[in-house]
Order: sequence, then structure tokens, then C-alpha cells
Amino acid sequence: MVQGTGSDVGKSLLCAGLCRVFTRRGLGVAPFKPQNMSNNAAVTADGGEIGRAQALQARACHLAPDRHMNPVLLKPQADNRSQIIVQGRRLTEIGGRDYQAMKAGLMKRVMESFAAIGRGRDLVIVEGAGSAAEVNLRNGDIANMGFALAAAVPVVLVGDIDRGGVLAALVGTHALLGEAERALVKGFIVNKFRGDPGLFADAPAIVESRCGWRSFGLVPWFAEASRLPAEDSASLPTGRRGDGAIRIAVLSLPRIANFDDFDPLAAESDVRLDFVGPGETVPADADLVILPGSKATIADLAFVRAQGWDIDVLAHRRRGGAVLGLCAGYQMLGHRVADPQGIEGPAGAVPGLGLLDVETIVGGDKVLRAAAGTCLGHAVRGYEMHMGRTSGPGGARPFVELDDHADGAVSPDGRVMGSYLHGLFAADGFRHAFLSRFRRGRSDEAAYETGVDAVLDRLADHLEAHIAIDDLWSMAAQSPNIGRSDR
Repeated sequence: MVQGTGSDVGKSLLCAGLCRVFTRRGLGVAPFKPQNMSNNAAVTADGGEIGRAQALQARACHLAPDRHMNPVLLKPQADNRSQIIVQGRRLTEIGGRDYQAMKAGLMKRVMESFAAIGRGRDLVIVEGAGSAAEVNLRNGDIANMGFALAAAVPVVLVGDIDRGGVLAALVGTHALLGEAERALVKGFIVNKFRGDPGLFADAPAIVESRCGWRSFGLVPWFAEASRLPAEDSASLPTGRRGDGAIRIAVLSLPRIANFDDFDPLAAESDVRLDFVGPGETVPADADLVILPGSKATIADLAFVRAQGWDIDVLAHRRRGGAVLGLCAGYQMLGHRVADPQGIEGPAGAVPGLGLLDVETIVGGDKVLRAAAGTCLGHAVRGYEMHMGRTSGPGGARPFVELDDHADGAVSPDGRVMGSYLHGLFAADGFRHAFLSRFRRGRSDEAAYETGVDAVLDRLADHLEAHIAIDDLWSMAAQSPNIGRSDR
């Protein structure tokens, strides 16, 4: 189990790399994360959902995402509430304090999923959540040491040297852990190192002398991490990605969801992706403005108006610019969004931006399904993940023709588009055709999916060079609870 001294220390990336390392060695490997908090989710083949990080880790193992890989997923919504997904299915919406009282009762489901993922495999790589030493939340913990003790799995602790104070973080974690928890920690990894490693040469011995934990390695900064799908809200996009001639502005909503939709766009050499944050204006010279997915459409639509982005988007439209809404962003582009049951927040209805002749009612069963079809004459595939139902005359001009139904809407002049299909930009042919309207000339067109696998291989090479992989395997092989094959 890979646990961390804090959030965003690189646990997800290390787990993905280790999944690829051991898979390349011919082992049967699978990822597992007992509890995740993220609005970046992936749909499984049986219509469940898990954290996007576990889907990437599954890919590193050459596996399809499985709902048992992340049995508890918390998806933050408005007003300090989260949607609780258990074994791929929505269970309830609940506040943080109430969840603390609930979580101990979820351990049985977590252990069921852990057993299901481990069955017949040589190795399960488990990812913790946040900090291993959040002792104020320790009662009923299912994400870190509570799970590690229940499952009797050895733990490697990861510290982030890039943020500073890594020695204090490691030794401080040791000080806060209980005796049985300390015994599970077999060693540590220092991650995100920049500079001369000789200057850190004496540091591991300090941790070893204070804690009795060995060093498994010092991992230098992996610059290509930005080319892999980001995990969760700790990695929310900000600023600019790329310096290309095509300028695309994405509104960074407070409850933005599935923002890895835009990674394939950022991979194109002639695209500049600007994530517009609070207090900023939508660039007047943008070619395309994107309204992304959100976990709370009405609340984030109110934020759009509070920032004045609605005025910016409408001005962009009047100048002849293009606008795309994905999922909740599609809902915002219609005439009206209604949530009569208060599923995503207080019950009510608000006017949309009025750029597409549709309206949305939030309610009914949550739509969770993989989908495929065509758009602009090219094959696309992805997934739908939404609560709302959108209808209206604008739907007579769909954006995507899925295999079993038409999806989305396009304005009569073709400049405003909306769709529920997440992941469609990963299709190289469609992406290149979509961007061709903005291109000023020829460009080197990226092969996104091939690129992701190549980065995973380079990440595995990186970890092989800097971590004691054989020692990690020896440690894991002593764990009694993996249903190993006979290899």
C-alpha cells in the first residue's frame, strides 16, 4: 500500500508507474483505492464509476476499469455535501460530518472489493488517500491505516520534497501513528526531487535513525506527468498549457468534473489551453470557449454569472467565436436548468445562457454508460455520466450520433455545440477534424491514446531507475492476503 504524508505528494502517479513496472515483469497486477474523493471519474463496463486515477492505473495493468478498484468514491457537491458512490453505484448525498459517522460501516464493502480485486492475482497495489497521519479522522478510517490494519498489508510512505519539509513530514507522520500502524510501514520514498541528489545523500539516514524505516528510493521530478490524466481536485487545472496558435479557454468552475476531457487538446502542438480562474476574464482572442462538466450545475452557473463570464461568453459568441459545453456545460448553454428535487443543491430553477434551444431537468436515475458513435464523420467513444435530461428543438441538430441515440445539440450556424459525451477528444480523427476549423495551416497532429501508453512506459522506466523495485516485490510477496495464481 502506498500512503502519503499529505495530498498531492504523487501517490497516484507512483501507483500507476508501479502497476506498469510489475505488469511488464509478467505479473498479474491490479490497482485498488479503498476511498477516493474526486469529481474526475471513469465509467466501468458494468455501468459503475470509479476515480479517474484508478482507471489510469488499470490501463497501466492492461485491464479494463472495474468498480471494485475504488469501492468508495466521494464526489463533492455544493454546500459541503458529497455524493457517495459505493461499489460503483450512487448511495446517497451527505454532509462531511455525517459521512464521518457513516464511513466505518463501509469497511465491509471495502474488504469485499479488495478480495474481489485480489482474487487470482499476484499483486495488488493499493493507494491511500490524503495523509496517513490525519489522526483527527482516524476513527472508522477506511482510506489509510484503518484499511492497512484490516487488510494486513505492508505500507510504503511517500513524501513530497518539492513542497519542502519532507523530513519533518516523514518523521512527524511516524510520531502521530500508533505502534501497530508504525509496524506496517516498511519504508519510504521521497518523490518529486529536483536538483543535485548528492545534496540529499545524508537525509535518508536521518529518517531511518528516527523512525526505523528504510529508504526505497529518491524519485526525481517526472516532467511528463502533465501528459497523463490528472486525479482529482488537488490537481485542478489553472493557468495556461501550451503556446499554440489555437487559443481555447476553459472555465475553471468551482465544482469542475472530468477535466481530463481536455488533456488530448493540450497534447496538440498548436493548441494553447487557458484555464480561466476566478477574477479573470475570458480571453477576447479565444477561438473556442469551453464550459466543462460540473458536479453542481446550478451552483456553478451562478458562479459563472458572479464572475461575469456569462457576459464574456455572450460577447465571444457575438464576435463569431465558437462555444462548446460538455455535460453540465451543455446544460448551462440551454434556456433553463431545473432541479425540482434538490438533487445537486437547493431545489429550484434558473435561466441558462440561452445559446442552445434546449432545457434541462435534473432528476431520475443517474446515467452511467460507455458510449460510441460518430461526430464530424469520425468514430468517437467515451462515456455518459449525468443526472439531468435535456430536451428541446435544438436536439433536432445533434452534435454526436451515438450508436443507439442522438446526443447533444448544435446551433443553426454551427458555432455553439453541446454534448453529454465525456472523452470524445481522445479520438484522434475527430479531434483533428474539430480543430481544423481553427487551424491556420498544417500542424503535427498528436496520437493521444498511443501517447498515454508511451508515457506510462517511460514512467515505469523512471521508477525502475530510482526505486528498489526488487525489494518492493519481496516486501509485497510476504503479504498473506493476495489470491495469487500458481505462477
